[in-house]
Amino acid sequence: FLEMFQAGAEFIEKTLKNLTTSTDAVAVVHSTDLVIEAIVENQEIKNELFKRLDKFAPEHTIFASNTSSLQITQLANSTTRQDRFGGLHFFNPVPMMKLVEVIKTPMTSQKTFESLVDFSKAVGKSPVSCKDTPGFIVNRLLVPYMMEAVRLFERGDASKEDIDVAMKIGAGYPMGPFELLDYVGLDTSKYIIDGWHALEPNNPLFAPSPLLNKLVEEKKLGKKTGEGFYKYK
Repeated sequence: FLEMFQAGAEFIEKTLKNLTTSTDAVAVVHSTDLVIEAIVENQEIKNELFKRLDKFAPEHTIFASNTSSLQITQLANSTTRQDRFGGLHFFNPVPMMKLVEVIKTPMTSQKTFESLVDFSKAVGKSPVSCKDTPGFIVNRLLVPYMMEAVRLFERGDASKEDIDVAMKIGAGYPMGPFELLDYVGLDTSKYIIDGWHALEPNNPLFAPSPLLNKLVEEKKLGKKTGEGFYKYK
């Protein structure tokens, strides 16, 4: 255990030595080759940032978003560099998770796409490619799965505890769907499903959940608030 702790501390120290920080994005963007945005999951705020950075970044600079649920195309349209814009969706916690989804919009150039794939490999990740569709690969499968688990519970077909145990032991998942929802944050999950429902209102996989809406309304957002589907001390 001590060796693991020391290795973790060394990793943090080594990583921090490679980083410089600034709260003035405009001031640092003029000398960058790649800009990866990872701010709040809000379309308007992201668009505003990209619009501003677009004016100050060099022509060759590639822009990428770490969004998990918003359309990359919509973000790219806030700039004048649609061909030099793509998605780089890292997974949480980033130091441990090897996967990066590289998103290519219809406007992303092949050169930009290849640069994003090469960058992902250079930082030790395993890139997969996907078109600019809701949720890309992982969340497109994962979010409807979690919502279907909630519906199963809402109908009274099984308890949330039994659903979690079943998926952990039966499917080999590290967390059950309710544990995962609480970990991700019920507000985040609701925000994603609401956005997709607005895009495709007739898709039953994207239908909102009354129970999820109720918990979010009651500010029971999961682990971060001490209560969601489960209670946390």
